[in-house]
Amino acid sequence: MRHGVPTTAELAAAVRQFLEDEVLPATDGRLRFLARVAANAVAQIEREHLLGPEVQQAHAERLTRLGVDDDARLCAAIRDGALDDRMDEVLALVRADVVDKLRIANPRHLLPQDTVATTTEKAVRT
Repeated sequence: MRHGVPTTAELAAAVRQFLEDEVLPATDGRLRFLARVAANAVAQIEREHLLGPEVQQAHAERLTRLGVDDDARLCAAIRDGALDDRMDEVLALVRADVVDKLRIANPRHLLPQDTVATTTEKAVRT
């Protein structure tokens, strides 16, 4: 907390914790389901805040290694066959991007070999 004002990440963590610790145990049925959805959404916001810049940087570096500037140019190079001789690299890039997206969206869907996570990431898994 800087200067007595909580950060966005701290606010999101507080809301998630409130939903998980107070609202979920005190509700049932549809309201409990909606509270779980809200807690999951806040956890995703936490992971995006934590991992987003790292994921964007990693994606940009992968594109650079393939010699393209953005996703549109990657798609064009795949369509044109310009990367046919580097398809293993293309598949590795796409797989790494999917893993990174799952790390943010829903890490429970990761394969065991893709679950190397920081303590902070583990704290926001729901």
